[in-house]
Amino acid sequence: MQIEKRIETTKAKLAAIDETRPGSLSRQYKDPANQSGAYYQLSYTRDMKSRTEYIARDALDEVRRQLDNYKRFKELTAEWVDLSIEHSRLKMKLARES
Repeated sequence: MQIEKRIETTKAKLAAIDETRPGSLSRQYKDPANQSGAYYQLSYTRDMKSRTEYIARDALDEVRRQLDNYKRFKELTAEWVDLSIEHSRLKMKLARES
């Protein structure tokens, strides 16, 4: 079936994802009025707890990559669930028609 191939492709893409990290990255300022003293902050919710972490400038590229990977992970898992629902419905329909 076509859907089964798409599911396998999605699973392979998921398996290829490296480190992930949820959240959003923002630049904050120690003095917001003058926009000086910039620093980076990662905010996310995990296990129903809101968390904030400070991110060093030398780690920004790595954290951004992890955030992108997490976004891709979420997209692919949603796609897998959608395909699985469609696949299940088709199997049930074929079983009724048999």
